[in-house]
Amino acid sequence: MSFLSDVRRALAQIGDARFQRVFITGIGLTLLLLVAFYAAILWLLNWWLPDTLTLPFVGPVGWIDDVLSGASILVLVLLSGFVMVPVASAFTGLFLDDVTDAVEARHYPALPPAPRLSFAQGLRDSIAFLGVLIVANLVALVAYLILPPLAPVIFLALNGYLLGREYFQLVATRRLGREGAARLRQRHALRIWAAGCVMALPLLVPVLGLVVPVLGAASFTHLYHRLPAH
Repeated sequence: MSFLSDVRRALAQIGDARFQRVFITGIGLTLLLLVAFYAAILWLLNWWLPDTLTLPFVGPVGWIDDVLSGASILVLVLLSGFVMVPVASAFTGLFLDDVTDAVEARHYPALPPAPRLSFAQGLRDSIAFLGVLIVANLVALVAYLILPPLAPVIFLALNGYLLGREYFQLVATRRLGREGAARLRQRHALRIWAAGCVMALPLLVPVLGLVVPVLGAASFTHLYHRLPAH
């Protein structure tokens, strides 16, 4: 059985209420953050700019703040396209235990319940992963500029490593603890990296990339239970 089979099994469960609840919660929190950010921009513009400006040779002008407010909408659209997927991943990561529990309840019912991470641990891990994801991709921009034809390959290789490491560690830690999960990940590093590359493919399509956290957690749960000596 290959990782593509794991993905198909995860997709077959995508209608599970727990999957949908995690997905909707993550996207909802992301949209609220973007709206709050936009509201803060508008407030700063309204506070900083007077109702009218007096320009040399022009006189009083009252439409500058309208232009800047309109420009702020464009900035928000561009920003959302760039950061929505990693931010949604961070928010969704807080609730991925629910996805893993749903997969194990359906496909591995003989297993005892796994201990869950505390909210504080989940928040810390999600913020750390978000930071690594953003910084690594910003650094990779240099490689994209130097080697434009290889940009898609670099993108998939880098994000495949990051996603594979994050989701496998998340799933395995529940059963083995952090040290045990790290040892197992090292033993199967190439297989996990390849699986992460598969999960990175939807990131090339901005909207489709929003399903990656839920689909990744479910798929890597199946991968974890297929590995020997765990």
